[in-house]
Amino acid sequence: MQNHIKKFREQKDISQGKLADLCNVSRQTINAIENNKYDPSLQLAFDIAKHLGVRIDKLFLHEGIEEE
Repeated sequence: MQNHIKKFREQKDISQGKLADLCNVSRQTINAIENNKYDPSLQLAFDIAKHLGVRIDKLFLHEGIEEE
């Protein structure tokens, strides 16, 4: 699953560590998700979207589905 976490995180000027703290996960988890090495749980995906202030469907893209 592709994502735009890094783009939105950088727009909000939030570090990986800060986002990890807000979501109660490790910085390494955020890094792995950003680099498409780990798919987050549904709860974690919603937490990330909430803390970045973006709709979940704008944050995550299923492979094979093109962006609008």
